[in-house]
Amino acid sequence: MKEFSKLIYPDLSYKLTGILFTTHNELGRFCNEQQYGDAIENYFKKFNLKYEREKNLPASFEGEIKGRNKVDFLIENKIVIEIKVKRILTKEDYYQLKRYLIALNKKLGLLVNFREKYLKPKRILNSNVQA
Repeated sequence: MKEFSKLIYPDLSYKLTGILFTTHNELGRFCNEQQYGDAIENYFKKFNLKYEREKNLPASFEGEIKGRNKVDFLIENKIVIEIKVKRILTKEDYYQLKRYLIALNKKLGLLVNFREKYLKPKRILNSNVQA
């Protein structure tokens, strides 16, 4: 139990991964990102989780087009969820979520690829933020 206490937001993370696995089990591997997002959003409503969908990031430089970068979900103002539907996750996917965490000053992000046969949500940490 000692290791579990080292996790960032363990209870909320556990609840979110349960929602992600349930969504994957229900929809399978070949839906589009919007469909997974809709299903996940329904579970957030069902479990009364506070969330923002497609939250705009603040501009990262002067003159940047507003709304260019959005996170798929920000849950309880703590955890960012980034949904992917692709054959293989790349380093760019990890860097994208890391950039989002830094821009929003959040500690934890979950990167999830629904195209995989077995869902494996990846926990990405922003070490610049204290939880």
